Amino acid sequence: MKHKSWETEAIKGIIPSLNTPFTQDGALDIPSLRKLVQHTIDSGCAGMLGLAVAGEYETLSYKEKRTFIEVVSNENNGTLPLIISVTSTNAESTLELSKLAKAHGATGICVQIYSDTKLSDNIAFLKDLSQHSPKIIMVQDLDWSGDGLDLDSILTMFNRVKKLTWLKIETKKAGPKYSAVKSMTNNHLKVCGGWAVTQLLDALDRQVDAFIPTGMEHLYTKIYKQYHMGNHDLARDLFHKLLPVLNFANQHIDISIRFLKELRVREGVFSSSFCRNKRAVFDDTQAKEAKFLSKLAHDLSKEYA
Repeated sequence: MKHKSWETEAIKGIIPSLNTPFTQDGALDIPSLRKLVQHTIDSGCAGMLGLAVAGEYETLSYKEKRTFIEVVSNENNGTLPLIISVTSTNAESTLELSKLAKAHGATGICVQIYSDTKLSDNIAFLKDLSQHSPKIIMVQDLDWSGDGLDLDSILTMFNRVKKLTWLKIETKKAGPKYSAVKSMTNNHLKVCGGWAVTQLLDALDRQVDAFIPTGMEHLYTKIYKQYHMGNHDLARDLFHKLLPVLNFANQHIDISIRFLKELRVREGVFSSSFCRNKRAVFDDTQAKEAKFLSKLAHDLSKEYA
């Protein structure tokens, strides 16, 4: 396993959430997964996140998750920071996945914390998890239609759990929350976004430390790098060209998963767009629009790569 300077430095940039590829008959597609890791590296990303919502983690068995971690870790070989989502239906499985991530050299884990759970229980859970986790714990503050974790709870958890150094905010009004969290922790709690990718430029203006979208890595890294080089007009122009794609894909997480898997096939990264998520389907009108927009995204990626 390689040892990189990023192990002791803040991660900055685009950290895509990896789709999980399946064969047409629904099995885990190992060759496509290896291609995806190399595609992520070649796109200039700052890291990668595996087994999250975009990866249909709820449909994977523990054995498949273990295989996923092993394949991604071996193919990545320490080239980029690797974050593994360990969110599960029970604490025991979360703990085992965290141990597995650490054993395979992951830089960190990502775990969802729920706002309706007692703060003391969340702190105890994170402290227990930190005994077996890699060096970074990223808390996922996910609430599709609500405010998510309150700021006081976030600050208390940050102060009480040493490894909690990242917060992935995916709530409504995400922008002001990025700013509030960075301000109240004096920028010591690193902040990233994901689902609010349609507000990417707003996030960059608020100096988020990283962003975790899915797919279209060449375009996101181009926007991020041009923005930070001071070429804001170029970054904005490219982002505006991408907006029709984002507006379609971000209608719903199920639409996003389906669309981005079809884009992976067009890119030659996946052999199949099969989704285990049975809700991730298009009707005839959506299928027509998706075909047009996947070509648009692919053409833009080739133009700006």
